[in-house]
Amino acid sequence: MPKGEGKLIAQNRKARHDYTVVDTMEAGIVLQGTEIKSIRNSRINLKDGFVRVRNGEAYLLNVHISPYEQGNIFNHDPLRTRKLLLHKKQIAKLMTETKNTGITVIPLKVYIRNGYAKVLIGLAKGKKQYDKREDLKRKEINREIDRTLKNNLR
Repeated sequence: MPKGEGKLIAQNRKARHDYTVVDTMEAGIVLQGTEIKSIRNSRINLKDGFVRVRNGEAYLLNVHISPYEQGNIFNHDPLRTRKLLLHKKQIAKLMTETKNTGITVIPLKVYIRNGYAKVLIGLAKGKKQYDKREDLKRKEINREIDRTLKNNLR
């Protein structure tokens, strides 16, 4: 299956606005108890999330998974650090890429595939303010072109 295929649960829309995504890879998430139930209910927020590599393991930080309503005492801490399941070569690639200045690893999407929660992480470079304005101008020009072509075909 191609990357990102499955039931989309959450998407980090602001990531593509603030960063230029260089490369993406899929990772599994180690979850506790009621976290998967909250994820299935789309109670996850990726907005401020990022990935850190420590001691040869990748961790997902600052991702908020809301406590499950029927979870009582078995609920989890919403902002806890979660381990990502990646191959050694993928982790080594993340380590070498993040040593370069300006490169960060961010979560782009969370989805369910074959009953497992997966996260699509991206190697990204931060955009400057003028880059963001340039992208918005380019999008507006493309929209205008599409509108004129659509009206001319009628």
